[in-house]
Amino acid sequence: MADQSAATALLLGSFGILLLLQVPITFTLAISAVVTAAYLGLPLMVVVQQMVQGVRSFSLLAIPFFIIAGEMMGQGGISRRLILFSNLLVGRIRGGLAQVNCLASMFFGGISG
Repeated sequence: MADQSAATALLLGSFGILLLLQVPITFTLAISAVVTAAYLGLPLMVVVQQMVQGVRSFSLLAIPFFIIAGEMMGQGGISRRLILFSNLLVGRIRGGLAQVNCLASMFFGGISG
């Protein structure tokens, strides 16, 4: 069995070197994980199973939908109208910019869930 600190050094070292070589982060993470798993003597199937298990999380499913909702609000113009409406409600109050931001965020949260 390989030394734990050597495996950690290999993981961080390969990650850093690949980032310095400007390899995209997705490939950097995958290559670093596979290299470290090979060093530790783990079967490649274990790495694949762990990646699939991480993706199967139901709460992670919300992230792409929030991104899509934000893009739809931005392209559709509803975000601009919500900020103008929030500015109309609280923009005249002292510290109105911060309050407009908070109120618009409440509206965006109500829309996107």
